[in-house]
Amino acid sequence: MQRLLVALLAAFDAAIAAAVGLVVLLAPLTLLWTVAFGVTADWGALWPLTGTLWEFGHGVPLTITIPDALLVALAIPPAAANFVVSITPLAFLLFTLLFAARSGSRAAKAGAWLLGSLTGAAVFTLISVGVALSARLEAAQTPLSPAIILPAAVYLVGVLCGAVRVTWDDGDGGLLDRLHDWFDAREDWAPVPAAIVRGAAFALVGVAGASALALAVTILLRGGEVVALFQAARVDALGATVMTLAQLAYLPTMLVWTAAWLAGPGFAVGAATAVSPAGTQLGVVPGIPVFGLLPENSSIWMLIVVLIPVAAGAFAGWAVRSRLVWEGTPLGVLQRAVIAVGIAALTAGIGGLAAALANGSMGPGRLAVVGPAVYPFALALGAEVLVGAAILLLSPRNRDELAEERTDRWIAEMTELDPNAVVIAGEASGAPSAGVSTADDTAPLDDVRGFLAPPRDRAEPRD
Repeated sequence: MQRLLVALLAAFDAAIAAAVGLVVLLAPLTLLWTVAFGVTADWGALWPLTGTLWEFGHGVPLTITIPDALLVALAIPPAAANFVVSITPLAFLLFTLLFAARSGSRAAKAGAWLLGSLTGAAVFTLISVGVALSARLEAAQTPLSPAIILPAAVYLVGVLCGAVRVTWDDGDGGLLDRLHDWFDAREDWAPVPAAIVRGAAFALVGVAGASALALAVTILLRGGEVVALFQAARVDALGATVMTLAQLAYLPTMLVWTAAWLAGPGFAVGAATAVSPAGTQLGVVPGIPVFGLLPENSSIWMLIVVLIPVAAGAFAGWAVRSRLVWEGTPLGVLQRAVIAVGIAALTAGIGGLAAALANGSMGPGRLAVVGPAVYPFALALGAEVLVGAAILLLSPRNRDELAEERTDRWIAEMTELDPNAVVIAGEASGAPSAGVSTADDTAPLDDVRGFLAPPRDRAEPRD
């Protein structure tokens, strides 16, 4: 019965995740639809638009077809009548990913992570099928197979990540436990997988935080350009609201662009353009207000920003190394080198995936190339994180780490000699309390507190 309950809850989570994502789109669109067209509007087009935008938010490309009447009215060249928009507004994708991870962790805590993950993914797939078949627009079409597969894949990845994270620590009595035991049997390598994942998380958080800070500073410095582009668009309150909401949905995408700029390769805003710390080369760009944040020029000295991903890697290395010392599991040079390489590889892989979703086409002609290049960004980010992580992980251990290791080794040796030994705080004279035996009544005391001092390394200087 418990497994059935877990499956039902996982299915409910998947339905809620899809429903919330659709309602977040449907509610403002309904309001805008009413304000723009009144109660006599064609409400039959509202759901197809909502479903199409929901699919687009999960990485499904849109094929835009401009009607002939609008081509003539706006004097648009016939060659620009059909184009693809494939740059994903990552806000919707991140919501689904995080909601799925929460559902997966709940299923894992209930002891049925695989059943819960597969059930949730299956329900989300059914919802994706329903949306893909019912939400079809002539002016903005999505390919059927990606419209079904990509949203379901996003949810499946999220739910598996959440489930495996919990199950790796708590156990599942099955495949993951056998894999965990296989690593535990190799004591020198047992902490490596968890350290790689933990370090990559720290590195990604560091890069994302630095990107958010850089974007906020840019908004403060160039906010006037954004306002000027809003005014130049000559839109009413309804149009300004639509533009603002659309740009907010692209906020995580802009963070990926900022991370690409910090890493060095930068990004493009059209064919034969480049925005990077080494220099900015722009032609005519669309009058979208957010493009007012683009720098007009750059100095070669701006390349110093590539130290920020290096610092993020160093932060990850420090966090991993501190955790290993705190757990009392100092590793050899080879294991620490593998951890550093693993952190860099995982960070580069996730960064490359984000870049693949944040680049593509946003219009006809030269606007078919927009966003960061995937491989240069992934390689640069991985290399910079590797440098920072390797500096912290491969540097010689300091005196505090060595002293802590010697203390742990001494305690282990004393425990083997006399497991029942008790070391207590003594009087100022150093005498043990009455009625309590110690490992050695004649053992020297480190100070008046009565703690037995571990053997010292003769080569280590005294404080």
